[in-house]
Amino acid sequence: MPAPAPSRRRGTAAGRDLDTLPSPTAAKTLALLDLVARHPRGLTAAQAARDSGLTANLVFRILKTLVAMGYCVQHSATKTYAVSGRLLEMSAPQAGGRSLVVAADEPLRGLCDVSGETVQLVIESGGKALVLEQVQGTHALQVCGRVGMRVPLHSCAPGKAILAWWDPARRAAWYERRTLKRFTATTLTDRRSLEADLAAARDGGFATDRAEGIDGIHCVAAPVLDAHGRPLAAVTMMAPAARLPEADFPAAAARCIAAARAIEAALAAG
Repeated sequence: MPAPAPSRRRGTAAGRDLDTLPSPTAAKTLALLDLVARHPRGLTAAQAARDSGLTANLVFRILKTLVAMGYCVQHSATKTYAVSGRLLEMSAPQAGGRSLVVAADEPLRGLCDVSGETVQLVIESGGKALVLEQVQGTHALQVCGRVGMRVPLHSCAPGKAILAWWDPARRAAWYERRTLKRFTATTLTDRRSLEADLAAARDGGFATDRAEGIDGIHCVAAPVLDAHGRPLAAVTMMAPAARLPEADFPAAAARCIAAARAIEAALAAG
């Protein structure tokens, strides 16, 4: 049997013939964006053409357009393409017509400058903590994640900062749909212990991660609240435990709290 003509080749939209959709061009663009998003380390245009079933010329033109519009980035060293944080920014909470990411940019960079540590802006998405923005620290040895990464709420400081400021009913519903998985010896895996930790976070104004997600890594975080006291996001600082011992948690938390308040002020100002 002869191969289908290039214009009729199937894309990545669940094996559907993209040419049969109301806007084939839009369908192919979104299918290609979906494909790139499933390769966080990036993929080349040739790989994208092979895996999508689209022609190499069309893939090249779509990828270049996505880069030009800010939805993808191309790494100069490897020539691979990866999604940017644009889609996350578009879906992030907004207040007063201002994007959360835009409002957080200056406070996050200031927090990184004074601490030298990697800092992140984290939101809740699908019951997990999602990294919305990251500013990498200046130390030679850094703890870093990546924008778009998702981790369990209960095992990281920003996730616990969000959980702690949820109302009890929302938190109860969250508990019902998941198991508190253990990742290290210090992960809180029962509801009573986690609730006690969240109460302490509310009392102190910040949450902590005592190597609960990754051995040897400490984090502190403060919530970014809306006008009604509900958590929009959390600001977190992370570092090797030797560089951020528990004795230094209050000082680091004070910086995170200040950054969170700055973000709230920027959102309120519009």
